[in-house]
Amino acid sequence: MSAAPSTLDILVTGCTAVTMDDAGTVIEDAAIGIADGHIVWIGKAAEAAALPKPANTVDGRGRIALPGMIDAHVHTGQQLLRGKLAELSRKQPLRMPPWKNYYIPFESMLTPEDVYLSGLVAYTNMILNGTTCFLEAGGPHPDEMARAAEEVGIRGFVALSTVDRNTDFAGRTVPGSMLMTTQQAYDRNVELVRRHKGAGKRVQAWLSLRQIIVCTPELTKSLADVARQEGVKIHTHLAEGTYEIDYALEHYGARPTTYLEKIGAIGPHIHAAHSVILMPEEVDLYEKHQISACHCAMGNYGIGIPRLQEMWRRGIPIGLGTDGAASAHTMDIFQVAHAARIGQAAQIGHAYHHRTPMSAEEILKVATRGGARAAGLGNELGCLEAGRRADLILVDPSDADCWGAQDPFYIAAHCILGRDVRTVIVDGKLVMKEREMLTVDMNRLRANLAKGRAEIMARFDAVVTA
Repeated sequence: MSAAPSTLDILVTGCTAVTMDDAGTVIEDAAIGIADGHIVWIGKAAEAAALPKPANTVDGRGRIALPGMIDAHVHTGQQLLRGKLAELSRKQPLRMPPWKNYYIPFESMLTPEDVYLSGLVAYTNMILNGTTCFLEAGGPHPDEMARAAEEVGIRGFVALSTVDRNTDFAGRTVPGSMLMTTQQAYDRNVELVRRHKGAGKRVQAWLSLRQIIVCTPELTKSLADVARQEGVKIHTHLAEGTYEIDYALEHYGARPTTYLEKIGAIGPHIHAAHSVILMPEEVDLYEKHQISACHCAMGNYGIGIPRLQEMWRRGIPIGLGTDGAASAHTMDIFQVAHAARIGQAAQIGHAYHHRTPMSAEEILKVATRGGARAAGLGNELGCLEAGRRADLILVDPSDADCWGAQDPFYIAAHCILGRDVRTVIVDGKLVMKEREMLTVDMNRLRANLAKGRAEIMARFDAVVTA
């Protein structure tokens, strides 16, 4: 229990709080006091009577309170591609790699209003599934992503898709609209970060490098320098494909992580999505330099043998990510966590006869505490305790999938899915209450999506069949 605050904006009462703190504390019949965007009191509901009268009370009876999920790698601009590649694959074999042949061409033809719509759809989808913070990988028109995120009420870090070098793969090069000079790439990244910078701002911006294949050493080094100066991260894709390893060895005589160290670009400012195809020495570099990573369980097991357990055990900041709707087909981090547990059981359990290499409870901690560390907000998010930012969710454990279970931590880790999320609070404000979005006109969004997606897909079909 924490000291009594002087004022309260929201008081959540009667819930079971699975705090995700270091001790694994679970508080039955709990109350959570919120003021000025932070949790200012947490304890037994019976002891909350002495607190000041809140401006708003949320009845949490029959609900489990959890920290909000953090999506540590998402492509906002690819949201409307959900299901499209599966559709195309039934007509003809897909060209590989997808990022070069489909994802970047799709992003290249999006207008600012397309990205704004994609952002509204993506971030609303996240809130409905209990995600309260996202780390954008880098896409077109990031200011429109920020505009959508502000309106939806989610926390996040937007980023610009940054490419300053064209490379031919599978007969397709980077579209001209996505290609910049090195100076343009530097300037646009720095200006974006500074436009959205501010202590305590809910939506901010990071720097971005799409990946080493399409970013010059000069740009990589200069963005690393400015990341250190500005105190922000660089979101990039690293160790994601064999083609990337081969490219680095051919052009730099080193594997991707070693190459970054060689040019002085490595450090805790690097947020490396996927991070799958790594030599032991490269994992050593992650630990030494505290590079943060993201395990996208819906796709990483198709790339290679992810290093989730090893990274987590060694204290490397690593979270879970969807990789966006185009790749993962879901924005539900609970589903990603379940996939991660099964993948780890097959990958490590089978090889070493280790029955539970990573428990569901431990992976839920990766989705919350790990994601917070990966975001550089390890002391502010990921846990329900006084002093942290008030990003939390209330989930309903009454579905038949939860019947028979009693332990709240077990239920949260094994049984809960995004569909069970009922109420979402971000930055101390109610964004969704009992499945009703309070910030978005859902009927209008559905109508705009139906119209907008049809127009966007007509353009995309013309691009990919050209």
